[in-house]
Formats: sequence, structure tokens, C-alpha cells
Amino acid sequence: MAEWTLKYADARGEIHQQVAEAESERELRERFTEQGFLIYSIRPRSEGVAQKLAPRGKKLNVEKFLIFNQQFVTLIRAGLPILKGLELLAERLTDSKLSAYIQGVRREVKNGALLSDAFARQGVFPPIYVTSVMAGERSGSLAEVLDRFITYQKLALSVRRKLLVSLLYPCVLVFLAGCLIVFLVTYVVPNFATLYSSMQAQLPAPTQILIAIGTTARNYVLAGFGVFLAAILAFRVWAKTPSGAERLDRFLMRMPLVGEVWLKYQVAQFSRVLGTLLIGGIPLLQALETAADSLGTQVLKRVLEGAVKLVREGQSLSQSLRAAKIFPSLAVDMIEVGESTGALPSMLSSVAEFYEDDVSTRVAAMLSLVEPAIMIVMGIFVAFVLVSLYLPIFSLADSFRG
Repeated sequence: MAEWTLKYADARGEIHQQVAEAESERELRERFTEQGFLIYSIRPRSEGVAQKLAPRGKKLNVEKFLIFNQQFVTLIRAGLPILKGLELLAERLTDSKLSAYIQGVRREVKNGALLSDAFARQGVFPPIYVTSVMAGERSGSLAEVLDRFITYQKLALSVRRKLLVSLLYPCVLVFLAGCLIVFLVTYVVPNFATLYSSMQAQLPAPTQILIAIGTTARNYVLAGFGVFLAAILAFRVWAKTPSGAERLDRFLMRMPLVGEVWLKYQVAQFSRVLGTLLIGGIPLLQALETAADSLGTQVLKRVLEGAVKLVREGQSLSQSLRAAKIFPSLAVDMIEVGESTGALPSMLSSVAEFYEDDVSTRVAAMLSLVEPAIMIVMGIFVAFVLVSLYLPIFSLADSFRG
């Protein structure tokens, strides 16, 4: 008999995971369903181990995946069978990677797997999407659930685009300023150094310092550029490790201004995902686990793991988040009001909207200070270069007049 990794919820809503033996996935599903358990996923045990060991470097094109879901919902509402819809879309997708994954989903479904399990086995689809599909399967309203996911994805893309557009101009400005500094130090300064060397002029201290820096930088500019690229690559590799990601998250949280904005953005993302899942009918415990997996921060993931344990023990979501002492008090208070009034999903959406607007406002305010700051720094640097380079000329002119 084959071994399967089974994830299910009992009558009290507690989530369990165990290894069970059965001839087929269908037999195991029927056996546990008859006992009153709610099945979340069933995977071959070897496959589950392979997925845990597999690197998570594969990513989807979010915009093309959004288009796929819009077309998928249209086909479902038109009455087309899921298998036929997947086949049509896989053949017409412009993204070859996504097309291959959809073909894999179709094969799994054709072999008898649930649609949510088929998406989960590809290892690239977001946890919130897999969970939403599972909720749609159970409720018989797959199209409506996918519509809610599409709405969530559009809102998330809109917020991300606003942030990227806000950051674009400062990044271009910093890049151009860096290029100007490199040009002055590695080209202009060494040329002046050659001129003064031929004149055998007595150079002031600022000029000597600038020339020493310029001539050294000119000799090692390529090596320095290589070291800079290597440092960036090494940092990215380190930041993807669990310990590196956690240290980077803690560093960001401690930064003045930036830390507060970063935390609020993560809280907004968490609230948006959790609200979307609860509206789709997902139980709170599983929705919390999925929302934690959807976050890109190790610190908040650990916090939410603790919150899941407290909720499982019977505490409310607001009490569990308050005990973590990391979520903003306003967000916890709003969640508490949502729980007491029975409107937690809509209140979570309000929390997400509030903090998304707050993040956009604060980012715009901070970035408005970046341009004058860069201009001031560049002005001081250029003034120092000009004064240092022209001081010997003024001294020579005075000596000629004397």
C-alpha cells in the first residue's frame, strides 16, 4: 500500500497532519470524510518530502497569472468543463512557463486529483490561491471565489505599482549622482593631477587628498566595480537564507521611519490576505497559516505562528496578535471590534485599506525629501572638488603677479 501525507481538520477545527496508508488517494479521502474530518490536502509521501527539499526559486509572472484567472473564470461561468478550460488556456498562454504549469495541473486533475491539490503540487502557485480554489471546490462556488482572488490580486498589484513608481525617480537620481561622482573622481581629478605634476606646483592639503583618492580609484575602478557586484550577489544569496532574511527584517524594523512604514505595509498585506480567505469561507486557523505563508518577512511569520497556537488554544485573534507586541495597536483594536461585531472579514479589509493609504502617504512624504537631500550632497561634493582642483591655480596666479 502507498503512503500518503494527509492534512485535515477535526470537528473542533484543529488542523492535523499525518502519514496514512491506502491503495489510492480517493480511498483515503473517502475513509477520513466518513469519519467526519475536513480534508485539506492529500499528497504522496515521497512527493511531500521532495517539495520540502526543493528550492523555492520559481516565480510566476503575476500579471499573466491574473489574466489566466480572468479567462478561467469566464470559461467556468460559460459552462465549460474544468479540464477543457485548462486545456484551452494552456495552449493559448503567451507565458511558456505558466503554460507548462497549467498543463501539469490538467494532468493531475485528469488523473483524479482535486483542482486545489493539482495547483499545490506544481509548487509555484501562491498559498492564498491554492486555499481559495479549495474553498471554491467545497462551497461549489469556484467562480465567485476566484473573482475575490482576482480582486485581491488587482489591489495588491495597484499598491505595489504605486510604491515602485514612487521609488523610480529617486533611484534614477541616485544612480546619475553616483555616475557623476565616479566620473569626477576617476577621470577629471587624475587629469588635473597630471597637469599639476608637470608644473611641479605646491599643492594644498585638500588637493593632495582629492588627487590621492582619484588616482587610486582610477587604478582600481574595474576591480572596485567587480567587488561591488559580487557584494550585491552575496547579499542577495545571504538575504534568501532563513537566518539572513530574519536578521534583515529585524534591521529594517529598527530603522527610523523606514521600519514603521515597512511594518505597516506587511500588516496591510496580512490583513488583505486574511480578509480575502475568510470571505471565501476558509476556517480562521487555516486562513491564518496561509496568510503567514504569503508574507515576505520571517519575523512576522514567527509572530503569526505563535498567534495560530494561541487561537487554537481558544484565544481570540485580537488577543493573540496583541500578545505578540509587534502589530500596531490600532490594527489590533480594529480587529477586536470586527470580532465582537461578527464582521471580521470586512474589518480586515478596512485595516488593509487604512494602512495601504498610510504607507503610500508616508512613502511619498519621505521620497519628497530625497531629491533635495541628494542635491545638497552633490552640491557639497562638487564644490569640494572644484575648490580643491582650482586652489593650486589661484596660488600660481598669485605667485606670477607677485
